[in-house]
Amino acid sequence: MTIFGIAHVQLGITPGGEDRARGFYSGLLGLRELEKPASVRDRGGAWFQCGMQEIHCGVEETVAPSRRHPALLVEDLDALRARLDAAGVPTETDRELPGYRRFYATDPFGNRIEFLERA
Repeated sequence: MTIFGIAHVQLGITPGGEDRARGFYSGLLGLRELEKPASVRDRGGAWFQCGMQEIHCGVEETVAPSRRHPALLVEDLDALRARLDAAGVPTETDRELPGYRRFYATDPFGNRIEFLERA
């Protein structure tokens, strides 16, 4: 047996939050939305391509804030932060990691997202 990667990360969104998820993940972050397979389309939510992986926004009655988070590698961290700031998205600086610059943001549902750029 070999595990060779992560296929997707699932984040919670509240019922009816698909358009807000699209606005954040496609509109602000520039991720391409994927068509959900017919077998799970009735569950709601939205899926997005993120490099070779996917982000699945799944519907939950309550999305509990948490420090758990995906970390997304980006180019031009400063431009992304400026775009998020201009849109009123909360961002937070944390300690630097060796070899990276980074910050955190919160999506419209309270999910914490880390953005990293190689230094």
